[in-house]
Amino acid sequence: MLGKTTVDETIQERVALVKEELKDVKEAIKEVANQAGDVVKAAKGKKPTAKKKTTAKKPAAAKDAPVKPAAKRRGRPRKNQG
Repeated sequence: MLGKTTVDETIQERVALVKEELKDVKEAIKEVANQAGDVVKAAKGKKPTAKKKTTAKKPAAAKDAPVKPAAKRRGRPRKNQG
């Protein structure tokens, strides 16, 4: 009987897939709402504004990751004011 899943496992898998799809639909609806606002502005004769593209969030950096040292200053050193 190996390889067969129970009804509960199948339901849990389907629930997870539906949750993912609902999340995607939610993001798409938000984008449509933003675009609809742009259409209204265009109809009023306003020029489009630049928007940042929405992308997937990047995972947070690990706390144990090595810290990059600060960049060195380039160019002439400044004169002391004192």
